[in-house]
Amino acid sequence: MGRADSTHRTARGVLVPGGPTSIGSEDAYPEERPVRRVEVPDLWVDEHPVTNAEFRRFVADTGHVTLAELPPPPVPGERLDELAPGSLVFTPPAGPVPLDDWRRWWAWVPGADWRHPAGPGSSLSGRDKHPVVHVAHADALAYAAWAGKRLATEAEWEHAAQAGATTTYPWGEELEPRGRPMANTFRGDFPWRHDDPRGAGTTPVGSYRPNAFGLVDMIGNVWEWTSSPWTDDHGPAPLSLVASCCAPSGPAAEEARGVTKGGSHLCAPSYCRRYRASARQGQALASSTGHLGFRCVRDA
Repeated sequence: MGRADSTHRTARGVLVPGGPTSIGSEDAYPEERPVRRVEVPDLWVDEHPVTNAEFRRFVADTGHVTLAELPPPPVPGERLDELAPGSLVFTPPAGPVPLDDWRRWWAWVPGADWRHPAGPGSSLSGRDKHPVVHVAHADALAYAAWAGKRLATEAEWEHAAQAGATTTYPWGEELEPRGRPMANTFRGDFPWRHDDPRGAGTTPVGSYRPNAFGLVDMIGNVWEWTSSPWTDDHGPAPLSLVASCCAPSGPAAEEARGVTKGGSHLCAPSYCRRYRASARQGQALASSTGHLGFRCVRDA
C-alpha cells in the first residue's frame, strides 16, 4: 500500500482506511498469539505522538495536573512525609547487569514528571517536538477529551502501525536495512552502553521515515497507550492481568492494566524485541514512565 496521499493529511490527522485486517503474530512473544482477523473503521490518526508543546497547551488551557505530579497513595507502614510525587526514570548502570530485574535500570525519582523528564533540575528546553512522557492513562484520556479525540483500540493502533504490510516490520524484514536505523530503538549493549554518545532517550517526532500511511514513530521512541484492557494473549476478551518484560508496573492484583503498543527507545534486540506492530505490553493504568506517551485518533 502506498504512502498516504497529501490530500488525506489534515489538522485532523492522517486518514487511515479501515476494513478487515489481521492482528497478532505467531512468530514472537506468546502474548502476541493468536493471529486473528478483525474489522476496523476508517480513522483520522494523529501523525505523531502528542508532543511536549501540544501537552503544554492542554495544561495551560485546562489546568490539568498529571498523576506523576500528585503524591502516591499511602502504603501501610509508610511515613506520610516520605510520599512525594514522582515517576520512573531510566537510569543506566555503569556496566553489564543481568537482565532479569528491571530495577537495575529504572529508578523512582521524586519530582520527575512531564515537565521534568529526568527529575528535578531537568526541563523541556529544546524538547518541544519530543513526545510527552510520564503520562498515566488518565492523563492521556483527559488530553484526548480536550482535543475532541480518543485513544485507539489495540486493533486500530496495530492496523495503523502495520500500514498494510505483511512483513515483520512495517518497512520490511530487517530491523536496520543496510545498517540504516528505521526507528528510535536501543542500539548497543542494553541497558548500560548505547551506540549513540547521547545515550538512550526520546527524539523529536518525525526523526525517522513515516510508514506507508504517513504516520511517524509508530515503532520506537515511546510506548503508546491504547484504550484496550490488557489480555494475556491477543484474544478479544480480557483473561488476566500480567506484567511483561519491558516496563515496570505495579502488582497485577492491585492495579488494572492497559495495552501499550509500539516499543520505545529502550527496546533492544538483546532484551526487548517489541519494536513491531504486533508487539504489546501491559502497563498499570495508574503508572507513568520516561518512555511512555500516546497519540490520539478521531472517528472518520
